[in-house]
This record gives sequence, structure tokens and C-alpha cells, in this order.
Amino acid sequence: MRLAAAGAAVVTAGAGLGLRSVTEGGVAKYGGDALYTVLIHTLVVLMLPRVAPATAAGSALAVSWVVEFVQLTEVPAELSERSSVARLVLGSTFNPPDLLWYGVGAVAGWLVHTAVGSFLSSRPTVRD
Repeated sequence: MRLAAAGAAVVTAGAGLGLRSVTEGGVAKYGGDALYTVLIHTLVVLMLPRVAPATAAGSALAVSWVVEFVQLTEVPAELSERSSVARLVLGSTFNPPDLLWYGVGAVAGWLVHTAVGSFLSSRPTVRD
């Protein structure tokens, strides 16, 4: 599961950056929000490969929401002015619709995690 999570993290990060480079407006903004939560989900699975899909999705959603609510303070905006990485990770401005799209990402992460887990558990194992 760890290898699948690492691959998914790379693909998700690439998809998020690619989405922003080829689209504009709501598709780029809210699609990026959902992918942000999917990326966090993959990182949770990378750290804890046996984590249940619902736990990974809930954790990813919680982290996404915490980051969004921290944007109500001045800290992310100040850090974003100094670092493009901080801007990508923390954002800068609170936007209530983002909370919904993080939920969409959590559901997507849960669905994929559940499907991959089912696929991997149904494969025959090779014993020495």
C-alpha cells in the first residue's frame, strides 16, 4: 500500500499543478482544493499504510479545514509573501466554499483508497 500511496501522491501533486497551468477560474481553484485534500490523504496512507480509508479521509479533511481556518489569521498571508511553497501549501485567504471542495477531495480519496485496498486484498499472495 505504501508504494501505491507514494505513486498516488506524485500523480496527485502533478495533477494539481497541471490543473492550475491549463485551466482558470473555478475549475482550477476548486479542483485544486479537492486535489489538495486527496494529496493529504495519500500522505496519511504513506505514513500509515494500514490506516482505514475513512480514517485517512477524515484526517485529510481535518488537516485541510485547519489550514483553511488558519487563513483567518495573518500568518499564512505573511508566509505566502515570502515563499511560493508556503503559498501552495497554506494559501493566503479564507474562502468558505473551499471547505466544501475539501470534502469532495476527502470523498474521492476515500473511494480510491477503498477500491485500491479491495483490489490489493483480493490478489492471491505468494508464500515461500
